[in-house]
Amino acid sequence: MSQTIYNEIGGRDAVEAVVDDFYDKVLNDEQLIPYFEDTDTAELRAHQIQFISAVTGGPVEYTGDDMRAAHDHLDIAEEDFDLVGKYLTQALEENGVPEDNVEAIMAEVVGLKAPVLGQ
Repeated sequence: MSQTIYNEIGGRDAVEAVVDDFYDKVLNDEQLIPYFEDTDTAELRAHQIQFISAVTGGPVEYTGDDMRAAHDHLDIAEEDFDLVGKYLTQALEENGVPEDNVEAIMAEVVGLKAPVLGQ
């Protein structure tokens, strides 16, 4: 089996730890909280675990909504997208994900910026 980022960082347990730390940061930021009102955070975490697992080469296919459709109603500001990215980077680094893998994961996230912002 070829080595994937998913395997290198520790598989599902590592992805879950990253996602938990990520949402701890996001959901404690008063600037971002309004985006998550009336949101099922358990479902959100599950989608994020699925997304990160998929982009890192894990044995998971992302089956969530199209990024534009999923975020269109939120009218996300670019600075808020960037702040969420900062928190994901921190969560990856704090969980011991090597820098080259952090960069690869964040490149996938940055690639979604236009659809998430509705551009």
